[in-house]
Amino acid sequence: MNNHLINRRIFFVGLIAAAAVSLPISTASAQVKKPKKPFALDPQFAPQVVSYSGYPAGTIIIETGNHFLYLMLSDVEALRYGIGVGKAGLAFKGTANVGRKAEWPRWQPTANMIARSPKKYARFAKGMPGGPKNPLGARALYLYRNNRDTFYRIHGTTEPSSIGKSVSNGCIRMINDHVIDLFERVPVGAKVVVKSR
Repeated sequence: MNNHLINRRIFFVGLIAAAAVSLPISTASAQVKKPKKPFALDPQFAPQVVSYSGYPAGTIIIETGNHFLYLMLSDVEALRYGIGVGKAGLAFKGTANVGRKAEWPRWQPTANMIARSPKKYARFAKGMPGGPKNPLGARALYLYRNNRDTFYRIHGTTEPSSIGKSVSNGCIRMINDHVIDLFERVPVGAKVVVKSR
């Protein structure tokens, strides 16, 4: 190969290298997205029939410390679901009834949530319509005492990785498919017992 061709090749290689160096780093890195790790539910939190007793059929028992919700199928068996428990869920104990049920419920952050994280929640102060991005997920069961709303909810979630954990906000979270299943099985008026274990 003669010197003229070698010099032209070096010139073009130099131009390509200079062009690559002149690209802003942020532009180059913004185009490369890391693949999101798929969520895998721990098998213990998948719905399953287990031995459980002490409550009549149709009762919901929530064990906040164990991150399980049980729906009694008979005197000795229950359908167990995994749950995530928020601060409101940890604070609530005792009995209530399902006073209302909603599909794709509307959500509104509490004043405390807005005060704690205004950048995250202030824009939703007037509420957020139901839908796939709504934090209450696909379904909600509203718990009442003496015919009054306790503001305690069993609901779906947009954060399935929170199942099996105690999380910063919310009441009792379930995988959307699981809360839909529970929603269809439980009538308004069903008794709910909330305890730590």
